[in-house]
Amino acid sequence: MPRLLQAVLLLLLSVALPQAARADTVTVFAAASLKTALDQISERYEKETGDALRISYAGSSRLARQIQQGAPAQIFVSANAAWMDVLEGEGLLAAATRADLLVNRIVLVAGPGAPEGLSLALAPGTDLAGTLGDGRLAMALVEAVPAGIYGKAALQSLQLWDSVAPSVAQADNVRAALRLVASGEAPLGIVYATDAMAEPKVRVLDLFPEDSHPPIRYPAAILAEGDGPAARAALRYLRGDVARAIFLRNGFGLPEGAPE
Repeated sequence: MPRLLQAVLLLLLSVALPQAARADTVTVFAAASLKTALDQISERYEKETGDALRISYAGSSRLARQIQQGAPAQIFVSANAAWMDVLEGEGLLAAATRADLLVNRIVLVAGPGAPEGLSLALAPGTDLAGTLGDGRLAMALVEAVPAGIYGKAALQSLQLWDSVAPSVAQADNVRAALRLVASGEAPLGIVYATDAMAEPKVRVLDLFPEDSHPPIRYPAAILAEGDGPAARAALRYLRGDVARAIFLRNGFGLPEGAPE
């Protein structure tokens, strides 16, 4: 190889390698209901910054337990405040990094397994159990996963839980519950409004009244063991204009007092 070409290649490598070394990857543990929006945000983040978000999706309860056991996450976005409270109480969050990121709603959805043209309004006295018949109502784990907890609370508030409880098919997370409905394995399900938007095989029958369950908020925070400039830059991006626009486009709302 000519010496001049060798010199040029060495010069190019000397420029490229430090650039590659400066790229950061931030590990984010995020509630499963955020997948569609966060996948889009992650793609934009990498294009705009050269850094990457490595996102692990699951039910908030499972992610919180993994963090308690020392999983190497840097940012946690939960689908409810309770699991973030647990981690904060154990001193696992970086100080002053926690804030509500988003809000959501829960809905009753029907899939290919439901009668065509089915219409149902959610209210005390609604014959949800009769509508199900021998079918199943897909929900996330009702004692552990936020979507399931909210759904059970809403059904209890509407005095429907006792009649439908024997028909509930519990899934590990809300996206797994959504898949049961979309595949026709369960005719009806309770998921977030944003999940229903992300899956064309289901349709929304009705929104649950907001006062039938606790407010659905998504707090985000940096974990104490993962704190650093890269994690703080990633969290700023998740709270910035580009990410916010993507969240809104996917059906999420902003918490009260958040800048428009």
